[in-house]
Amino acid sequence: MNFRYRIAYSKTETMRYTGNLDVHKAWERTFRRSKLPLAYSQGFHPQPKIQLACPLPLGFLSNNELLDFYLTENLSSGDILNQLSGKIPDGFNIIDICEIITNEPTLTVQVVSTQYRIDFLEKINEIDLSNNIKSLLDKEHVLRKRRNKEYDLRPLIEELELKEAGGKWVVTTRLSARQGATGRPEEVLSELGIPFEETRITRELTFLENN
Repeated sequence: MNFRYRIAYSKTETMRYTGNLDVHKAWERTFRRSKLPLAYSQGFHPQPKIQLACPLPLGFLSNNELLDFYLTENLSSGDILNQLSGKIPDGFNIIDICEIITNEPTLTVQVVSTQYRIDFLEKINEIDLSNNIKSLLDKEHVLRKRRNKEYDLRPLIEELELKEAGGKWVVTTRLSARQGATGRPEEVLSELGIPFEETRITRELTFLENN
């Protein structure tokens, strides 16, 4: 029998340019070093049963990454955290560990949307940006191309707001993250006329079905 657990963790500056495949491998090494009793898939090439919620684009930070893993023993969250202590790479900070129902759908299927915070590295004109946001939200369609396929960005933008936080202006946006219907914050920035390189993007929340 396998037991399923979920880790919520942050990905900080040290891991900012680490891609998703390497993130997966880093967690795999971490679990092995911690001597946790990982469960493995069946077949000729068994793999540890580890699932990341959804890819985080290279260069983004995150305050809310989700990872599911399976163990062959039923351990408490405290025991798991103790075994992981000192084994976690710089750039990952565990926020929470909990046991979840084993037969829930896979984590990737459950993700419906993600929320991002966009900080600006250059001074902005908040009045112009506020007007540009309103103009974008007022549009019925925003047609763009991704991998040579045309798609409509507008229905993927669930929320988009300019607000003051900590004495500076930031943009927060909630974007659809369903299979085949994923919005990307850099595409929203492009529509607002803001170069991606002049921002710092942090994923703040990952929303799952029935959450």
